[in-house]
Parts: sequence; structure tokens; C-alpha cells
Amino acid sequence: MKNFGLIIVFVQVFSFSTQAQKFVNEFLNIGVGARAHGMFGSVVASANDGTAAYWNTAGLTDITSPLQINAMHAKWFGGIANYDYVSIAKKLNSDYKSVASFSFIRLGVDNIPNTLNLIGPDGTVDINKVTNFSASDYAGLFSYARTIGNDERLSVGGNIKVIHRSIGSFGKAWGFGADLGVKYKGDNFSLGATARDITTTFNAWSFNLTDEEKRVFQSTGNDIPVSSSEITLPRLILGGAYFGNRGNFSYLAEVDFNLSTNGTQSGILSGNNLNLDPSLGVELGYMQKVYLRMGLGNMQTVINQTNTSQRDFEIQPNVGLGLKLGRLKVDYALANIGSVSGVLVSHIFSLGLDFVPRK
Repeated sequence: MKNFGLIIVFVQVFSFSTQAQKFVNEFLNIGVGARAHGMFGSVVASANDGTAAYWNTAGLTDITSPLQINAMHAKWFGGIANYDYVSIAKKLNSDYKSVASFSFIRLGVDNIPNTLNLIGPDGTVDINKVTNFSASDYAGLFSYARTIGNDERLSVGGNIKVIHRSIGSFGKAWGFGADLGVKYKGDNFSLGATARDITTTFNAWSFNLTDEEKRVFQSTGNDIPVSSSEITLPRLILGGAYFGNRGNFSYLAEVDFNLSTNGTQSGILSGNNLNLDPSLGVELGYMQKVYLRMGLGNMQTVINQTNTSQRDFEIQPNVGLGLKLGRLKVDYALANIGSVSGVLVSHIFSLGLDFVPRK
């Protein structure tokens, strides 16, 4: 009967109080698009399609078609959690490049057994009283970007995030936040920066438990969850990309730096209240149709299991493939390869489709 109680405790432990929160809305840190995952998310300076609404909103101005749709599906944690994403982006103005988009994200663990009523007051076990519920996180991103100046090298953008989290019918939360992004594109390089949760993203939780459910929580030693609030702290991500062509081949390399206030102590550059996480992504293309990608990230020092007084440096690689067939893009990424946390590998698939009017 502790299964459900432990899930509630999971939410409370990783939410913290409003005075000391660091890891809130973590599902929004997973990322969208198999291309980006293949490069370990190192696309803040090079994202140029509808997924830029997530990575760096300013990159939406690089969309060339009047309308574009992107979608992604992935199974995380060995297939336990389903991650789904879809977005639509539309160009608005022909005098200067301006683009608006809407993105939808869901991360959910479905078919979780609710065993609160498994054992009756008299101690009898009734399997028929076991029901299922889902623990789901939702986010909607309303984004806008436009170029600045006549040469269209500089672009800016931002989004408003609406967040909804639920644990069956027992607990729900609503949250709101905002991101800002800027991008400069040169002849063979680009620079990007995105500030996430610049206003701090606020979530308000409410719980709805019956008296009987509260009694079961107390009798099994679980804490009864109470209404609370949580905030997501701001983060700054800086990126620089270098790209070019040689004959039928194209190349792109990007380095990103994620600056946060996590202070996890395990990052490559970390302190009590500051953390700097670098990542690297590379993409090689052939005839602008076939792409091979690789990324490195999650660089951290971990405790040596043999000698706990020592720490080992570990790094996680991702790989990916891409195929462009006219207006359709198909991408695949293999993530969590050799994960330092022991998480099983994840297969990620995404599609992109450009809608171009007939001439």
C-alpha cells in the first residue's frame, strides 16, 4: 500500500519548499527533437526549425517554409515513461522575419497501480479494488521571434510557458514561466544565448484526498501531502557553433555552457550555489540529405564505488542519424549511452514537415 504514498513523497522530495528549490519541472529539461538529442542538446546557437521554440526561441527566424510541424516520441527510463512533443510554427511577416509557434510537451508514467484500497479495515485483501492512474506533466509554449536590422543576422525571441502537473485525481499543479533568447548568425558561425525561467516559474500544488485515503496514509506510515508551492530557478545557456561545406559534405560543431544555480557539487565546474555544465555536439552531412551526429555531456565527478574517498570523472555520449526527404525530415537518437546514473538507453524518434504552397 505504500506504492502510491511513495509517489507523493517523490513529488515532495524533488519539489522542496519555496525557500530551497532547485530541481522543479525537470521534465522541461529533457529536451525536444532527435537531432538535438543526438548532439546532446548542444543546439542553442544552431537550432533552426520549430524545435528552436524550446532550445532558443530566436532560432525560429531561420525557418524557411511558411508553416512547419515537428513531432517527437521517446520512451525514457527503460520504457517506464512516455515523452511526447508536437509543435507548429508559422511565419507572420514578409518585411522582416517574424515567426510564431505553439509547442506541446507531455511526460507521463501510465497504468500505476493504486493500492490504497487493496486491504480492507478487517484485513481482507481484495484485488478487484486495485485501480490504475497516471502521473503526468504537461507544458504549452507560446513563442514569438523576429529579426533585428536589415541584414537579418540578429534575432530575438521569447515564450510564455503554461505548466500542468497531475497525479491521478489526487494532486494537481498549475505553473507559469517565461524564456528569452537571442541569436547572431555570421557567415560560418553563430552565437546563441537563452535565459530560461527568467521570472522564476511558479507552480501551485493542491491535493484532494478522501478521509479514508488519509486514514490509509496514516496507518501505513506515509505523510499526508498538503497544498504547497514551488519555483523553478533561472538558468542561462550560452552556445557557439561553427559550420561550413566542403563539396557534397557539410559540417557543424557546437559547444554549449549551461549556467545554473543547482550547485550539485558533481558537475565539472560547480560550487555551493553555482554550476557550469558544458556539452559538445557535432553534425556531419552528405548532400544535405543524410546526417550523422554525436554529442558529449553530463560531465561529472562521481564517487568511486571501490574507494569512496576517491572520485572518478565520467562523461556520457549520445549518437544520432538524420534523413531529409524533400519537405520531410526524419531523425533518430540513441541517448543515455553508458549513463553514469545507470539509466537504460532511450530511443528517440522525431519528424519535421515543411508546408510549402504550390507555385
